[in-house]
Amino acid sequence: MLKSIQQNWFSNTKGDLLSALVVALALIPEAIAFSIIAGVDPKVGLYASFAICVIIAFSGARPAMISAATGAMALLMITLVKEHGLEYLLAATLLTGIIQILFGFLKLGDLMRFVSRSVVTGFVNALAILIFMAQLPELTGTYGSVTVYGMTALGLAIIYLFPYVTKAIPSPLVCIIVLTALALYFEMDIRTVSDMGELPDSLPIFLWPEVPLNFATLQIIFPYALALAIVGILESLMTATIVDDLTDTSSDKNRECVGQGVANIGSGLIGGMAGCAMIGQSIINVKSGGRTRLSTLVAGILLLIMVVFLDNWVGLIPMAALVAIMIMVSIGTFSWSSVRDLKTNPKSSSVVMIATVAVVVATHNLAYGVLVGVLLSALFFANKVGQILYIGSTLSEDGHKRDYQVVGQVFFSSAEQFIGAFDFKEAIETVSIDLSRAHFWDITAISSLDKVVLKFRREGTEVELVGLNEASATLVDKFAMHNHPDAVDKMMGH
Repeated sequence: MLKSIQQNWFSNTKGDLLSALVVALALIPEAIAFSIIAGVDPKVGLYASFAICVIIAFSGARPAMISAATGAMALLMITLVKEHGLEYLLAATLLTGIIQILFGFLKLGDLMRFVSRSVVTGFVNALAILIFMAQLPELTGTYGSVTVYGMTALGLAIIYLFPYVTKAIPSPLVCIIVLTALALYFEMDIRTVSDMGELPDSLPIFLWPEVPLNFATLQIIFPYALALAIVGILESLMTATIVDDLTDTSSDKNRECVGQGVANIGSGLIGGMAGCAMIGQSIINVKSGGRTRLSTLVAGILLLIMVVFLDNWVGLIPMAALVAIMIMVSIGTFSWSSVRDLKTNPKSSSVVMIATVAVVVATHNLAYGVLVGVLLSALFFANKVGQILYIGSTLSEDGHKRDYQVVGQVFFSSAEQFIGAFDFKEAIETVSIDLSRAHFWDITAISSLDKVVLKFRREGTEVELVGLNEASATLVDKFAMHNHPDAVDKMMGH
């Protein structure tokens, strides 16, 4: 046990502490922005980020992954807050956590194995684009200026060039310190963190949502809680998969579901909104040297300390510094090799990836993009497997019997091809169908077998089925109609 604690908490202390500081600073403006999107006070997002970050460090399954208030979740809260207020949002947050815990116990995290690599790549690319787009308001319109452009460019230069000097200190942290010092020294008229919204001046306290505990309340919050739970789990499990790849380690996706649920319950009980894993912050953490649970825990603690006790100093940080960091994240997140590989990858994989990106960017809803990607992957897979079906035949020397050999998979996608391979009008006495190298997967396949047998019998041809494997034979025994006395009449509609 001591070895496990050492490995998961204290095997990378210096890297974890430094990366946690960078993450905490980057979390502040995002938490404020997401609160504004949801229509609530900035402290709701800040308290949520603190609670979720700290709790997930203990309850989650993926060390070094950062969870907090997110934009994807905030978008789902807008209508609930507008129509029913903050108290119902807090109640929905608690219910979100309960649903996510149920997801974990039902082992729905195992469903991640059905998400193809093309969908994950599309998800990553879409998030990279969304992260970059979220920075554009700071660079254009009211806030855009030559000073902002120059500071952002300087910040990017520091982020990418400072590692050539030393990697002992994370370059994003150096970027924040240098740009803040320059802005103060030259008294630049530039947007800062304090301009995003008022930071809280007190520690969070226990809050139970003041809503009626009845069925009417459940009817109001359940649709929102279910949507929040699904989107939160999708984004968290996708992010966990990406961090797994970045760190060459694995994580328990079902435990992550439970951990996210526990964290959201904790958030709701101190007046915070629901959240989930953040791919941008998680990548900042890993790229800055974070590897263990300590980085996640310290990031949450530092976030609270900075916004409550160091708010005057934190408020001076120019947004240009944080924009530079997030642009670095978007560039590092995007899978540039996926663009290069479009010409060489199978067309179906490229279509799935592009469709996932397009839907996520168009709707700003990660769940829709993943759903479309998974459905397309399933359709392409079914079509590809359905084409792996061969049916040959030989005629006996006396011309009275034909032997058919079926090789491949018979299911809903290949059922019509299976039926079309037989010649029902051939004048022969007996047909033997060898199924020893075939497999029937569903009732559509069994129905196609019924049609073949009954069509031969209708023409006066005797049919013999040979070599059904045990699984296929079980389906045939349970669902097939061709051995029923009135099967022909039923097929003909009489």
